[in-house]
Amino acid sequence: MLRVLITGANRGVGLELARYYARHEWAVTGVCRSASDELKDVADQVVEGVDVTTDEGVARIVEAVKQTDGIDLLINNAGVLQDEVLGSIDYDSLRLQMEVNAYAPLRISEALLPYLREGAKIANITSRMGSMADNDSGGRYGYRASKAALNAFGRSLAMDLKPRGIAVAQLHPGYVKTRMVNFGGLITPEESALGLATRIEALNLENTGSFWHSSGEELSW
Repeated sequence: MLRVLITGANRGVGLELARYYARHEWAVTGVCRSASDELKDVADQVVEGVDVTTDEGVARIVEAVKQTDGIDLLINNAGVLQDEVLGSIDYDSLRLQMEVNAYAPLRISEALLPYLREGAKIANITSRMGSMADNDSGGRYGYRASKAALNAFGRSLAMDLKPRGIAVAQLHPGYVKTRMVNFGGLITPEESALGLATRIEALNLENTGSFWHSSGEELSW
């Protein structure tokens, strides 16, 4: 059976991705800080109490994966969005967003390399707010910078892992109605998850390293 590991899987887009893959008969490993009943209903393995920014948290993920036959798909979905105002920027906020949004996906990907099966894929859930070309409104210093860093990390991972047959994509979920944006988005988590899964299905070694919207649009760096 194919297995997907999803971080931030207890709610929102992460939960809908878990539901999607469970419906398609994948084994699901859901990683989160606090497990939800909804995640427990669909995941055959739940790893809770995980802080993805710590060595201990990453080690707990690795120990859980050791109990499986390996991973076919890693979805780095956990993220945090905070806002900053120029003139009173909270640099601890910037550091936190870099740790969660950029460093954690890289750390987890590196730690799980020995457990990725042949032909495995890595999907980094990023944001078009990490695009330099798309920034025409400013602000969101920490979030933009952390997602731009994630895009750079993902691109390097794609190049380094291509010889091993592992494809990597940077995927923007869309403006989704989740708690992160106070449910003010344009599409539902279900719609986003379907689009993301479609992009992941189309991911291969020819298009590895690309930056895509869940709708299928290729985004500018």
